[in-house]
Amino acid sequence: MGKVVLVTGASGFIGSHLAGALVREGFEVRGMTRHPDRYGGPGLGVGGDVHDAGSLDVALRGVDTAYYLVHSLGSPDFAEKDAAGAGAFAAAAGRAGLERVVYLGGLGADGALSPHLRSRREVERILRAGRVPVTVLRAAVVVGHGSISWEITRQLVDHLPAVVTPRWAKTRTQPIALADVIRYLVGVVEPAEARGRTFEIGGPDVLRYVDMLQRAAAVRGKPLPNLTLPLLTPRLSSAWLALVSNVDLATARTLVDSMTTDATVRDHAIRDLVPGEPMGYEEAVRTAFADRAATHKGTKAWRAVARN
Repeated sequence: MGKVVLVTGASGFIGSHLAGALVREGFEVRGMTRHPDRYGGPGLGVGGDVHDAGSLDVALRGVDTAYYLVHSLGSPDFAEKDAAGAGAFAAAAGRAGLERVVYLGGLGADGALSPHLRSRREVERILRAGRVPVTVLRAAVVVGHGSISWEITRQLVDHLPAVVTPRWAKTRTQPIALADVIRYLVGVVEPAEARGRTFEIGGPDVLRYVDMLQRAAAVRGKPLPNLTLPLLTPRLSSAWLALVSNVDLATARTLVDSMTTDATVRDHAIRDLVPGEPMGYEEAVRTAFADRAATHKGTKAWRAVARN
């Protein structure tokens, strides 16, 4: 029997794609969810909640490696919730004797982190305080259909004739394609040299947020004029994003706070461990648009069949 891998957050954006990739690689996958009876994703659905220690002991029984993909992005007390969940999971992983835990965190220099990114680093620290070695991957914006950050970009590009951006829209970031995030996550599950290490992951392009918007618009074949307003504060920016997109205000505020921090890769060690050229931004954007179109086409076809 192959290695048994547990994916927390298996019903989420990253978790659902990761579970499928692991199954294709031949791993025995368990998708942890609070509602296993509703789980229809790859692998075996198992019940588990990071705020219920007893459920974690059951979910982790017989597991070799676990991916920790849990976070409370839209909750006002996300930092406290995420810290408590990480502590419970680290303790349960130690009791179960796991070989390693893999955690997907946020990219950014330690000295100037937003509350959201500070929370992600605190989760790293808490997981590492346990008995199980932790491999950390740090990423900035993930470009793929279903990503909240990408969905904001797509909606702004598709719905607006022009954008008004604050000064921090010139902050630099290093977006990464969903396919490359999954490739790196799968790539660190087995190598001994990945245990206990931190890797920064990103695509080949370092862009300002305004560049991301305008390049995505160019892929769509439309102009997207931009007006920068220096006095547009993060709080006002979040309210504006919540107004022009379907992202709720709490999530918008958390994401905007994170966008004020430079998020670029300084250590390229992952490229030695998991070789391969990452996808460029424009190609990642085209893939995300195509995946969304395919999903919507499939949904419409299913509804037509259901009506008949």
